[in-house]
Amino acid sequence: MASNSMSSNASWTRKENKLFERALAIYDQDTPDRWQNVARAVGGKSAEEVRRHYELLIRDVNDIESGRYPQPTYRSNGN
Repeated sequence: MASNSMSSNASWTRKENKLFERALAIYDQDTPDRWQNVARAVGGKSAEEVRRHYELLIRDVNDIESGRYPQPTYRSNGN
């Protein structure tokens, strides 16, 4: 993730992020009260917190796709 958003995302556990991802798949942009529903699915987060988390995620994805951050290189395991 981009360094600017890391501090904001530090308070999100791996489990919360997984719940967030699942909730986004269920509650799309046309869902009424989307952020309230996502917050309820994640638990312990407000609608504003999940909306901001989403905005940071979108910004990071856009930065990566635009080439702002280099793609990592992985070593081949020889298979």
